[in-house]
Amino acid sequence: MKDVAEFVLPSQGDVHLDLRTLLRGAVRVALEATLEEEMRLIVGAGRWARIGDRIDVRNGSYLRKIVTGMGQVEVAVPRSREHGSAGDVLGRYQRRSDEIDNAMVAAYVNGISTRKMSSVTEALLDESVGRTTVSRVTRTLEQQVDALRKAPIPAAMPYLYLDATFINTRWARKVENVSVLVAYGVDTSGHRCLLAVTMGAQESQESWTDLLRQLVDRGLHGVDLVIADAHGGLAAAVRHLLPEAKQQRCVVHLNRNVFTKAPQRLRGRVAREVGLIFKAPSLAEARRGLEQFRERLGKQVPESLECLEAGFAAATQFYAFPRAHWKKIRSTNGMERLHVEIKRRTRAVGAFPDRTSALRLIVAVVLRATAVWKSRHYLAGFEPGKPKELQQAA
Repeated sequence: MKDVAEFVLPSQGDVHLDLRTLLRGAVRVALEATLEEEMRLIVGAGRWARIGDRIDVRNGSYLRKIVTGMGQVEVAVPRSREHGSAGDVLGRYQRRSDEIDNAMVAAYVNGISTRKMSSVTEALLDESVGRTTVSRVTRTLEQQVDALRKAPIPAAMPYLYLDATFINTRWARKVENVSVLVAYGVDTSGHRCLLAVTMGAQESQESWTDLLRQLVDRGLHGVDLVIADAHGGLAAAVRHLLPEAKQQRCVVHLNRNVFTKAPQRLRGRVAREVGLIFKAPSLAEARRGLEQFRERLGKQVPESLECLEAGFAAATQFYAFPRAHWKKIRSTNGMERLHVEIKRRTRAVGAFPDRTSALRLIVAVVLRATAVWKSRHYLAGFEPGKPKELQQAA
């Protein structure tokens, strides 16, 4: 019987492996060609060229490993006798291409821990990267922290939003719960602008004063309304550094404080009625709503009524501003998105080794979350120079 050789189709894995090997070879050839051109400029002559006015002479080469998008490549780096090697193309002491470092930073910001990064790089590049290397690479995020801290604020910010959240980090060899203070503003064009992200030992008057002083030094001006929660230290810092600005207490936080003081069976009703008060079409209607709440539920929930009355004036400052802005300026709900992103990412870390590393990651996360703000109009109908009464009537 005649033997017939059977043709076996290559598997998908074999095809991918062959393509990867082929592309890795192409990367090596391209790098070596670029290095050769750099060496020609250093020496002043091509390989084996006999030119009398050459600058230097060649001195062999050495092998150098570098991790690229196609995996690890071993490249022959030429050397000269007087001027050293042609290493500017690869970078001195660099063991990975810039795209790999950028990818690691992006993966870290998006939730991959330093410990798990080696599994990711090994799966994609057949090369394991240690946690120490990842930590060293992610220090480039410090540039973003400095840029945000020093960025001038040339535009007027009629509305300033302030709020804080809390994370765990090591401080003096002990894990502490520290505050993350976030500030953003809305300029006269109606766009939101991230202004600052800082960390303090706690949410206090000192920490808020420090943040606001930084903003004022960078040019913060034109603030008409500060939207924040009812924190005594924050309010005192605003009165000290932004004395002409009104302070709007977040109606969502006030509503939450009010209904938590009511019995469980009445909390739903209390929350609905308080919510309707701050959706009234005018300040006079809101006051009537407060009076009706007092008549209907005041005797059943006196603690809730007391809390509502105490915070009513601070929670109704938004009525003095354009009607089109009321929904956005009566609460700090816009901050919640940022807090969710911060918590989601920092929860995966647990406790940071220090506050510096925590701030690097948090700033990167917040910058990523706010990147779309420049292209999205947040408030409409703001006309600088037009009296607020006319804007409200419009």
